[in-house]
Amino acid sequence: MLAARHVVCALSGGVDSAVAALLLKRRGYQVTGVFMKNWDSLDERGVCTADKDCEDAYKVCQILDIPFHQVSFVKEYWNEVFSDFLNEYEKGRTPNPDITCNRHIKFNCFFHYAVDTLGADAVATGHYARTSLEDEEVFQQKHIKRPEGLFRNRFEVRNVVKLLQAADNFKDQTFFLSQVSQDALRRTIFPLGGLTKQFVKKIAAENRLHHVLQKKESMGICFVGKRNFENFILQYLQPRPGNFISIEDNKVLGTHQGWFLYTLGQRARIGGLREPWYVVEKDGAKGDIFVAPRMDHPALYRDLLRTNRVHWVTEGPPAALVRDKMMECHFRFRHQMALVPCVLTLNQDGTVWVTAVKAVRALTPGQFAVFYKGDECLGSGKILRLGPSAYTLQRGRSRSRAASEGSSDGAGPGPTP
Repeated sequence: MLAARHVVCALSGGVDSAVAALLLKRRGYQVTGVFMKNWDSLDERGVCTADKDCEDAYKVCQILDIPFHQVSFVKEYWNEVFSDFLNEYEKGRTPNPDITCNRHIKFNCFFHYAVDTLGADAVATGHYARTSLEDEEVFQQKHIKRPEGLFRNRFEVRNVVKLLQAADNFKDQTFFLSQVSQDALRRTIFPLGGLTKQFVKKIAAENRLHHVLQKKESMGICFVGKRNFENFILQYLQPRPGNFISIEDNKVLGTHQGWFLYTLGQRARIGGLREPWYVVEKDGAKGDIFVAPRMDHPALYRDLLRTNRVHWVTEGPPAALVRDKMMECHFRFRHQMALVPCVLTLNQDGTVWVTAVKAVRALTPGQFAVFYKGDECLGSGKILRLGPSAYTLQRGRSRSRAASEGSSDGAGPGPTP
């Protein structure tokens, strides 16, 4: 008789990963639960939130009668995720640590721990996502030799694994998985990929998992928690005072503690002003932040960005993009925002220009532009450069119109009478 397939499931202490482990056990697999400790922190009451999550994960394993392991990646998380987070903020960008954590910790450190230390045939998580492989195909990957070395044979026939959106469109988490390696993806099962969140909660309620069902869903950056973000970041970065300046008339409206504390599109807290102002640009050289008086101000809208070298889930750009150097697809740079139709232009260095069909509000350097074609998540690139805003373009057009009207009137560059 064949030994049961061994699947190591990451447990966070939440309902999604608990139900993922339950479903794997129902499929007849030998399941092991692993809780990852990635951050040493106390909340406002001095309680380590990770300890409570670890207890909840352990209780899940007791209820499901599966082995439980705890592993610490605190050092790796600091080096790979948190240091990058601080570096990005220092450069005035707004990082996404969830995407970086999935790439370096969950689908690298945890993946290798599961496969190499625990002898897993496959790994699993509670993410709402799907791949193009059935379970049995995932198990077979263990026996397929992957090409080694820096360069692949370009003529080799590769059975690449695609990352596909979840059945629950609202909960879909492919956005956060867009930097995961092909090696990890081909050995991963996502049990919740075909389910809705509502149905997952129903399964938990019917299977004595009430302790995770009652927990609030974790939102925001895990290591910041409920703390004030400005206070948190100033524990690690030196304040860099600068001015808030109106984009419309260059008037100084107030001061701030550091340009890295604000992201594009965010409401600026300016003392003494009752009406809201929004961050539209940042001057890194002077440390000044430019603001505009409306949430829908044209200075917030852009239709062009450039990424760093794109991480393609299938390890190479889509064939159409390679062939034509341009390709239509969709992108988003925030989880759950509506997908934006765009055209990608591939550069020789692997970076892409993204031209949105219509201008998008608050495109943000440091965030990831994640690309989709149909229900396939193609991969992502970090936003490094932005094109001019609609406001800048409007002003440029007005100036050139004024200049051409002036020259047609025969007016020279001298002072008007």
